[in-house]
Amino acid sequence: MADKRDYYEVLGVDKSASDDEIKKAFRKKAKLYHPDLHPDDKEAEKNFKEVNEAYEVLSDKDKKARYDQFGHAGVDPNYGAGGAGGYGGYPGGFDVDDIFSSFFGGFGGSRRQSNPNAPRRGSDVETVCSISFEEAAKGCRKKISYQRIDNCDECGGSGAKKGTSPKTCSACGGSGRVTINSRTPFGVVQTTRACDACGGKGKTVDNPCPKCDGKGRIRHTLEEEFNIPAGVDEGQRLSVSGKGNAGINHGPAGDLYIDITVRPHPIFERKGNDVYCTLPLTFVQACLGAEVVVPTLDGKVKYTIKEGIQPGDSFRLKGRGIQSLNGRGKGDEYVKVTIEVPKNLSKRQKELLQEFDGQSSEKNYQSRKGFFNKLKELFEE
Repeated sequence: MADKRDYYEVLGVDKSASDDEIKKAFRKKAKLYHPDLHPDDKEAEKNFKEVNEAYEVLSDKDKKARYDQFGHAGVDPNYGAGGAGGYGGYPGGFDVDDIFSSFFGGFGGSRRQSNPNAPRRGSDVETVCSISFEEAAKGCRKKISYQRIDNCDECGGSGAKKGTSPKTCSACGGSGRVTINSRTPFGVVQTTRACDACGGKGKTVDNPCPKCDGKGRIRHTLEEEFNIPAGVDEGQRLSVSGKGNAGINHGPAGDLYIDITVRPHPIFERKGNDVYCTLPLTFVQACLGAEVVVPTLDGKVKYTIKEGIQPGDSFRLKGRGIQSLNGRGKGDEYVKVTIEVPKNLSKRQKELLQEFDGQSSEKNYQSRKGFFNKLKELFEE
């Protein structure tokens, strides 16, 4: 365990990186190594777990502060210790969380509950889900991989070997706290801190569970199907209640947050709930008008192009956009027209175009007429 990579190196950020920079780096790395994109790739799976573990620490203010000061030992007391230990798998019963909490309520400034056996909510977890443009527009069910910490099924979360159970700490009587009297020049000062014997747990374990090394908790990767609602967009976050890390002492589980990334579409672009695309027309279609087929998210539709349409003109297909995420209404589709100039013309085609040009006048070219009139006025001045 002593060869763990630095968490900042794992995410590719500096130690001075902001919360937002850390989150962006996590999303980028998680997307890069996501199991959906690398099926049966053990190395990618390993990297994905490493990225999740790094983000779990660096996204938590308290854990990040401990990590910055003490490295891996500040967030994983078993780091470099071989995994043996007291209650919770910590060597000698030492629990970093409890020790820091005994000083001014810990780094977060809020004092931990006095009862070490009180239920506590599990922390939240995050993962990334990559979906197609159509899946974002229409909604879908998607298999999503994520990591979660659960209570060990071998020991039921107690940390004690099967057939044994934790014992009430004799040093603190199960309170997890001991009172220390210190003599100072100002008299006797009484302080309360985490019990050294049990690490503030209130219980000790003589025979640790071999499956979880006495921690009572195991990190593992899950793959579950979740509903992705229609209208979800790039960068949005979905939450699934109760799918985060397991609570402590039968506390409720945290939540799972799914960060959405949407793959680009070869034809469509999205702005809000509206969809944009470009439709190429031939020179003849633009001049004479035509009935054309326009692609939409609901399939192909027919549309009549009026004669004389110009490059850059656009038209709207009402209600052909993306459904609002709250289910109220749909956006529109805006189609921009381009006109393709023909190449590789035959001799006869060139003759016909020259004949056409010879029979054309300024009334056929409104933009040219306006341009040259303005140019004439400019030079006359």
